Amino acid sequence: MLWSWRATLCDLIHCLVELSEKYPHHCSIGQAQLEIAHITIFIFKVVVSTQYLHFPKPVPSLSHIYTLLLPTHPFTTQHNTTQNTTFTSLSNMASTSNEFYALLLAVLVGSMVAECGANFYQDFDLTWGDHRAKIFSGGQLLSLSLDKVSGSGFQSKKEYLFGRIDMQLKLVAGNSAGTVTAYYLSSQGPTHDEIDFEFLGNVSGDPYILHTNVFTQGQGNREQQFYLWFDPTRNFHTYSIIWKPQHIIFLVDNIPIRVFKNAETAGVPFPKNQPMRIYSSLWNADDWATRGGLVKTDWSKAPFTAYYRNFKATGFSVSSNSLSDAAWQSTELDAYGRRRLRWVQKYFMIYNYCNDLKRFPQGLPAECKR
Repeated sequence: MLWSWRATLCDLIHCLVELSEKYPHHCSIGQAQLEIAHITIFIFKVVVSTQYLHFPKPVPSLSHIYTLLLPTHPFTTQHNTTQNTTFTSLSNMASTSNEFYALLLAVLVGSMVAECGANFYQDFDLTWGDHRAKIFSGGQLLSLSLDKVSGSGFQSKKEYLFGRIDMQLKLVAGNSAGTVTAYYLSSQGPTHDEIDFEFLGNVSGDPYILHTNVFTQGQGNREQQFYLWFDPTRNFHTYSIIWKPQHIIFLVDNIPIRVFKNAETAGVPFPKNQPMRIYSSLWNADDWATRGGLVKTDWSKAPFTAYYRNFKATGFSVSSNSLSDAAWQSTELDAYGRRRLRWVQKYFMIYNYCNDLKRFPQGLPAECKR
């Protein structure tokens, strides 16, 4: 029964998203949410009244309901106050147990819709490539394309200092040799800081290489490279950066693949003072990207296109006040996360600068010795 609840919720969410696409800014508070909420409540009243769902008694606690329906939801003390108020209000509104659940689930679904990917029109500027960079589906999708004339790119309107950045990407399919899809945080200037994801294309049938790097005060050379355990061109996958004063964590589908720790005590600069914007670009790098430049871009396959959706920034812009304690706490690696990190680095890492003794004959960088 639990699985059927979740499956029904997922179907309804997809339905609601499709219905709400007629609103360009449906993730903002306004008339759109009211209509979506009304639609949601109507659907659940129909579902419950026709006995497609049967809910248990007695009424469990709200935190237990969240655990059942949304097991990954960060049910924090801050959420608890607001949501218990909602819980009480719904109890007063509902005349029966089933109607109570219908209203409660409507709120849950509505909150999930409200937490959809941010609107690209509101959060990003298309910075180069002319028509090769596009925002569509009411601001919910963005694409970058590359042809023989030019690539394309975009950047965030805001700057960020610490937090978590999530973006779903679907990479260039087919023969992507010579192309690079870059997605990264960066400040500006000769002493800039930067946190990089770069996806190095390959010939059809060969895996992408995920290239990561960290720049501090203009100095990089901290590369780690990975194969992925899935085909990143078939579906969207989530690529995340957690940036805290203590460390930087790279994640793929919420699985940590790399941790760069603050090693200032060993004399290693750490990016902590320069706010950064989010950037992404699709460009030609066939002089180095695929097999060291041996494989060139096949322009007969152009245009090459990558897609983006469901951007989310958990943190604050420079103009904001603070990042919530809950957001900080949710970014720590637990025992399971550490196991997953070891699994990725054991089976999918193909290059680690900290193991490259030939590259550093005078000794490995200080952060590698910690």
